[in-house]
Amino acid sequence: MTRAQRFQQLLKQAGGCLIIDGGLATHLEHLGANINDPLWSALCLLNNPELIRQVHWEFLEAGAQIIITASYQATIPGFCSKGLSLSEAEELLRRSVLLALEARDAFWKYRQGAVINDVKLQPALVSASIGSYGAFLADGSEYSGNYGPEITLESLKDFHRRRLQILVEAKPDLIAFETTPNRLETQAYVDLLREESIDIPAWITFNSKDGINVVSGDSFEECVKLAASSPGVIAVGINCTPPRFIHGLILAAKEVTTKPIVIYPNSGETWDGDKKEWVPSTGVSDVDFVSYVWKWKEAGASLIGGCCRTTPKTIKGLTEALKKQ
Repeated sequence: MTRAQRFQQLLKQAGGCLIIDGGLATHLEHLGANINDPLWSALCLLNNPELIRQVHWEFLEAGAQIIITASYQATIPGFCSKGLSLSEAEELLRRSVLLALEARDAFWKYRQGAVINDVKLQPALVSASIGSYGAFLADGSEYSGNYGPEITLESLKDFHRRRLQILVEAKPDLIAFETTPNRLETQAYVDLLREESIDIPAWITFNSKDGINVVSGDSFEECVKLAASSPGVIAVGINCTPPRFIHGLILAAKEVTTKPIVIYPNSGETWDGDKKEWVPSTGVSDVDFVSYVWKWKEAGASLIGGCCRTTPKTIKGLTEALKKQ
């Protein structure tokens, strides 16, 4: 069975809706990790890999059927800037996938035969995270998409290519291109999937701050249409976007693609890239967040989870809400 077939089988067994995990980096912080660093959650790949494995386990216990690796801000230049060699940097990228696979396999062994949502538990899928170029810059530009005129399609492909190759070699079930802020980077991902003949299915998700466009101002619908044009992309959607915008964005995505829609919003709070802190004034509670889940599913979302500031409690709430169908 191919990875794409396994994804489709699991989606069907789950009644057409799979639960993704929540905010790995912010939960690492909650558990005491100091990730105030350009590497962000990837810093724990260096100094506390066991904590990453623990976070994966907690999200699996909460009901996650897809867990995302700690590689969002893990890049070869980022690791090398810490004084690591090229081979050490590449090994840390592989480690991000290995930690998730180990947590998934251990959890499967522990819970084999259990039932979630009235469906016999199947092994979760591991999705290897690839953050945008702006995430590497660690200056908040993944929330603006303004990379400057010197950043071209070819330079973005050059930046992402080796990281993609290494993550694929580590054999995750899926690839998650996350928090994509503009059309240019979308094109880079589509091109790389074709040029590298990637046989691991991928999703591409975008972020929005107005519920209409991606954060750069490029048309959300045009970006989704471009992403969905790739045969290697099995789902498209939204992440790290306030919950209040998600329903409209699902409907917009469905206007231009029939592929599954994946959504994992943040808690509603806003990241201040200058101050390096979350602004909590628009945040929603776990209860409020979970109250959206049926609206999102009815609108057409097939994969639902949480992004920054969502917790295992959030994911457990989503799981419980979907049990009530």
